[in-house]
Amino acid sequence: MKLTALAAHTPEAVRAALAARGWDAQPAWFAATGIQSLVVLLDDVTEPEREALVRWGAKAGADVLTGAGWALVSAAASRLAPLARPDRLPAGLESLAPELGRFLASYADPPRRWEIAGRTLALDHPVLIGIVNVTPDSFSDGGRFTTVDRAIEQAERLVADGCEILDVGGESTRPGAAPVAPADEIARVVPVVEQLVQRGLGPVSVDTRKAAVARAALAAGAAVINDVSGLAFDPDLARVVAEGGAGVIVMHMRGTPDTMDGLAVYRHVAAEVAAELGAAAARAERAGVARERIVVDPGFGFAKGPEQNFRLLDELATVVGLGYPVAVGPSRKRFLGAATGRPVEDRDRATAVACALAWERGARLFRVHDAALACEALRVAGATTSPVPTRGDRDREREAPLGWNGTSAP
Repeated sequence: MKLTALAAHTPEAVRAALAARGWDAQPAWFAATGIQSLVVLLDDVTEPEREALVRWGAKAGADVLTGAGWALVSAAASRLAPLARPDRLPAGLESLAPELGRFLASYADPPRRWEIAGRTLALDHPVLIGIVNVTPDSFSDGGRFTTVDRAIEQAERLVADGCEILDVGGESTRPGAAPVAPADEIARVVPVVEQLVQRGLGPVSVDTRKAAVARAALAAGAAVINDVSGLAFDPDLARVVAEGGAGVIVMHMRGTPDTMDGLAVYRHVAAEVAAELGAAAARAERAGVARERIVVDPGFGFAKGPEQNFRLLDELATVVGLGYPVAVGPSRKRFLGAATGRPVEDRDRATAVACALAWERGARLFRVHDAALACEALRVAGATTSPVPTRGDRDREREAPLGWNGTSAP
C-alpha cells in the first residue's frame, strides 16, 4: 500500500485526485468539499442543546468542545449537513438548523455574481476596484486628483491596469479626518462621476456615508455606494440605495474616523467583525436592499490595530462565512507599513501580497490605489484554483448527486 499526503488547506487536492481517477467534475467537487473539515462556533447555547451536541458529536465522530453557553464543533462538512436538515436533525437542536443551513449552502455554492445598478458583475475572478480620491487630505494620495481632469486621467490609468470598478471618494476617512459637509462632498464627487459615466469608464462606485451624497451620485450615474460606516452613520442611506437599485459595499468600522482608533478593542477580532458586519447587512436587507446587491468589507485599518488587521486577514473565512461576497481594502494601510517598515507611498507591493492572501481566503473584490501590481499578484493567486462548478454544470450533469449538502439550492 502506498500513501500520499494531500494538501489539507483546500478541497482542490481531493478534487484533483478524484478527477485523476475518472470522477466527473461535479461529483468530484461535491465530494471534495464534503470531506473538507469545517469549524463552527455556536453561542447562546442552552444546557439541553449543549448536551444534545455532545451526544451527536460522539455518534457522528465530530469533535465538540463546550462551555457555559457555547460550543465549538469541528467536523467534515458532510458530517455537519444533517444538523441543517429538519428530517435528519437530532432532537433538541432545532434552533441550529436555519443558521447552519444558510452557512453550508453558501459554503457549497458561494456567491458568483454581484447585482449593481444596470448590470451584473461576475465574481469568478478577482475584481479590482480602483480608488479615485478627489479629496485634499486622504492619507495616501490627498490633493493629487482634486480636479476633474486629473481624476479622469487617474481613472483611465486604473482601468488600463485592470480595474473593473472605479470608486470615487470626496471625504477622507483617515484617522482623525475632519468631516465634510454634504454639499461640498457632492461638489467634489458628482462632476467626476458624470464624466466617468459619459466616457464609459466604470461602473462607478461612490465612497460616502451620507444619503444626500449617495442620492446625487446615483442620479449622476453611479452604480454602487460604498459606505465605510456600515450604514450606521446616516439611517437614510440604506433606503436611498434600495430605491436606486444600486449595489452597496457595507464596511466594518466602529465609531467615526475621529474616534475609531480608541474603539479597537476585541476579544476575538474575526468573530466580532463578522457579527457586526452581519448586523449591518441585515439593516440593508430590512431597508429593502436585495441580498444579491450586498457586498461586505471587513474594514482593514478602521478601528483595528496592526495585529488585529493581520489576524483578521488570516481568519477572513469567518467573514466569508456570512454568505455575502467579500471586498477588501488593504491598500497602503498602516498595518502593512508596520510589517514592512515602508512609508505609505511604497506599500503597493505589500498591498498586492495582502490581496493575494485575501483571495485565497475567499475575498473576491479588491480596492486598490495602484492596480498593476495587485492585478499581477491576483492572477498568480487565482491560477492556483480551478473554477468551482456552476449551477449550470450541476443541471447538465444528470448523474451528479445532491452531494453531502442537501440544503443547497438546486
